[in-house]
Amino acid sequence: MTILGFLIPLALVCGVLALYFFFWAMRSGQFEDLDGAANRILIDEEP
Repeated sequence: MTILGFLIPLALVCGVLALYFFFWAMRSGQFEDLDGAANRILIDEEP
C-alpha cells in the first residue's frame, strides 16, 4: 500500500511534464507543417 504513495505522485508528475512538453512543441511550431514530411518521402532527390 505504501507503493501507491510513491506511484501516484510519480504518475502525476509524468503527466504534467508530458503536458508541458506538448504545449512547448505547439508553441515552437513543431506541428506547423503536417504534410511536409508525408510529401518529402515521395520526392526523389538526386545526390
